[in-house]
Amino acid sequence: MPAREQSATRVYGGRTAADRRAERRQRLLDAGLELFGTEGYAATSIEKLCAAAGVSTRNFYEEFSGREALLMALHDDVIARAVSAVAVAFADAGDGGVPVRVKLAVRAYLTTTAADPRWARLSYVEVIGVSAAVEQHRLAWRERWVELLVAEAEGAVVRGEAAPRDFRLGAVALIGAVNELVYHWSRGGHRIPIEDVIDEVVRLATAVITAT
Repeated sequence: MPAREQSATRVYGGRTAADRRAERRQRLLDAGLELFGTEGYAATSIEKLCAAAGVSTRNFYEEFSGREALLMALHDDVIARAVSAVAVAFADAGDGGVPVRVKLAVRAYLTTTAADPRWARLSYVEVIGVSAAVEQHRLAWRERWVELLVAEAEGAVVRGEAAPRDFRLGAVALIGAVNELVYHWSRGGHRIPIEDVIDEVVRLATAVITAT
């Protein structure tokens, strides 16, 4: 066995080196969520992250190339969860029409990305305008959402619930509206009930799909 593999599998205190490294990475992710999601990305240094996670800066750079990489890893995590939640919602909708499918999907998306105020701030506030690399990362996720929304709208056309047209512009507009609405909700200290936000997004999404 190569020396590196032997080191990774050697057990100390009942845990392998790979286990300990995974734990350090998770502590850094947890620290990133807490600090980016409360104090903000710009106010969070690598030193703060390491202190909160109880790791050294060397350990940090073993896991992430910098703060941006940690921010993108956290964003990947929450958006991937949202994609999965929406897929489950569409599956649960079965043969339901546009109102049922949209309601379930919107609820799944928002309760995943906005239920934890730290996730909401990270996803809708802190990830915006950080750098060209982070913006490219964010826009790649947006394109995936556009494709998902267009596919759903085209499914409504097949079912006779919508007229055929190019849905891409409407999908981009909807995503922008959702981002601004949740940003407004998040920055407002969640004084608006999340159910009101869900209802408004459902109205917007339904209009995008069924408008003629």
